[in-house]
Amino acid sequence: MKLVIVESPTKCETIKRYLGDEYVVKASYGHIRDLATRGKGGLGIDVDNGFTPAYIINKDKKKIVYDLQKLAKEADEVILATDPDREGEAIAWHLAKVLDLDVSKNKRLEFHEITRDSIGEAMKHPRTIDLDLVQSQEARRMLDRIIGFKLSALINKKIHSKSAGRVQSATLKLAYDQELKIDSFVPEEYYKINCVILLNNKEYDLTFLTDHKNRKEILNKNDADEVSALLKGNAIVNEVNKIVKTIDSKPPFTTSTLQQEAFSRLKFKTDKTQRVAQSLYEGIQVNGEHVGLITYMRTDSTRLAPIFVQRATNFIAETFGKEYIGKPKVFKASELTQDAHEAIRPTSNHRTPESVREYLSPDQYNLYKLIYNRTLASLMKGKKEEILTVNFDVNGVKFKADFTRTLFQGYEIIYKDEDEVKRYKELPSINVGDTFKIVSSGSEQKFTTPPSHYSEAKMVKLMEEVGIGRPSTYASTISTLKKRKYVVEEKGILTVTEQGKKTAHVLDKYFPDIVNAKYTADMESKLDSISEGDQSFINIISTFYDSFIKEIEKAYTIMYVDEVEYADGVCPKCGARLIYKDGKNGRFIGCSNYPKCDYVQKEKKELVYTGEVCPLCGKPLVERKDASGKTFVACSGYPKCNYTVKEQKVVNVDSKEAVKKCPECETGYLIKKRGKYGYFLGCSNYPKCNHMEKIIKGRRK
Repeated sequence: MKLVIVESPTKCETIKRYLGDEYVVKASYGHIRDLATRGKGGLGIDVDNGFTPAYIINKDKKKIVYDLQKLAKEADEVILATDPDREGEAIAWHLAKVLDLDVSKNKRLEFHEITRDSIGEAMKHPRTIDLDLVQSQEARRMLDRIIGFKLSALINKKIHSKSAGRVQSATLKLAYDQELKIDSFVPEEYYKINCVILLNNKEYDLTFLTDHKNRKEILNKNDADEVSALLKGNAIVNEVNKIVKTIDSKPPFTTSTLQQEAFSRLKFKTDKTQRVAQSLYEGIQVNGEHVGLITYMRTDSTRLAPIFVQRATNFIAETFGKEYIGKPKVFKASELTQDAHEAIRPTSNHRTPESVREYLSPDQYNLYKLIYNRTLASLMKGKKEEILTVNFDVNGVKFKADFTRTLFQGYEIIYKDEDEVKRYKELPSINVGDTFKIVSSGSEQKFTTPPSHYSEAKMVKLMEEVGIGRPSTYASTISTLKKRKYVVEEKGILTVTEQGKKTAHVLDKYFPDIVNAKYTADMESKLDSISEGDQSFINIISTFYDSFIKEIEKAYTIMYVDEVEYADGVCPKCGARLIYKDGKNGRFIGCSNYPKCDYVQKEKKELVYTGEVCPLCGKPLVERKDASGKTFVACSGYPKCNYTVKEQKVVNVDSKEAVKKCPECETGYLIKKRGKYGYFLGCSNYPKCNHMEKIIKGRRK
């Protein structure tokens, strides 16, 4: 018996089927060990003896490790097949340590897609654990522990912020700087000059270029009125240009570009994109077989394997025609690109989105389609457009109009650009000297708008551009900022909270390097160089630690302390003053002598009565708030009575959701709802009317 260990249990069945009966495939369920919290400063690192780490098995992994140890002793061979990245390499090393395997000889499989060919190829060419890559991950983990523990303890004591971190705090500073620009923005007045002409019996808006005094911007009402007074009679064509332009397709997805595009097109948050992509990588059941649909989804490379390019090119020719085949493109990589893996691509050209749609959830289908189409489009010819630009003169005021038509679809046959412009089947016939009647004109007062808050996708793009973090950490970093309540998110848009602003400001004042994007990016590069064998693990850690500890000690003496907000009364346990605190579940009152005294008193809130009574128990109805802060009405007798007033959805006969009038109450309409056992038709007046019907095949859904 041969034992193969992977990270995720969803891979086990598939890989075992590919390998055969002599193999047993088990999962580690991610990391099995982490740094202990003992020793100097609770770091789990012996800083006085070469920064030696002390590892312990995670509590929730003890049973898993025990089972793996038992199987390893029975096995003829143990093969480590964790994910093909830095974290996966570290997990493989930790497994080798706890299973007492020879790190210098034990087989390590590396595959980037869960397919029969990929697994088979990996089995033919196993390697050993890359110890340089392991040390790179180890150095990152130790730096994160040092910064996280020391800096978090400081700001928690001084300004009551929950945490700080190497990547987390630098990312927060990016968002904070944008908030400062927004807060300091002063709107400026300007005027938009409008001119509409009649062309082929249709109205067209012209774009303002310059006025009669060659000004490109009109900044006050007097100038706007002066220009508007000239916009009378006809617009005369004074220049006509026609060009043919070829627009190349975009590269296949990296982790960050996938997160950006998924947010833009599908409104997915970054963590949702990663979660869905992970499920596509690990695989789904298709025709009774568990198959991985995409390659590894943590990558900063746009490179595609030559064998895939060859197969994809043949597929494009078969499906769309040879005229759509483009030349393989070489996309310029950033200096920060590691290029360790391929781009995110489908594992099979013939497994089209539509062919697997019935096996996927809507989210999986939409993301897979995005990845599939973008990959094929990157290997197709560019779209060819004919653009007609017409310049107009109206009594010295210059305008222009652009007309575009598609000559060849190219990659847009499968992947259309989001910033779609209006296109024409035929361009209008316009010549220099032609005149067109002005049907309306004038000026419109406008004000400049402040910079926008960053979306999650924009934040990921910035992190990638400046070199903060790596593909595997983008989503988790943003998630941490939200958990710490340094930023709040609404519809994917991030806003820095007051506590977030305070944290960023204080860290920038006392630890400018920690929140400096360039410093953080340089540190990332140094850590990457460890994996390439170019830098010493000890030199990087010790150099950082010595200077950082001095800064921490200095900050404890000079950093201001936030005033404590005292509550009424004293602690019934120890007699110390009670204070207000912020916890993960909201504000509460606790003892000022914490951690010596752990007394907590929930803050009492006055109930807001609605004036109605509960129909179940007769007690008054009150307003409450759910976890997201949304107000709802419920019984004051909770938890004995859990009645809540559900928001009534107004549905009328013209609504697309309405199937038919409810036969029971005759005032509501039957609409499609989802229940425990699938979809059904239910009355829109629920809970007043609980009439239900099964959905009959053939009925409009």
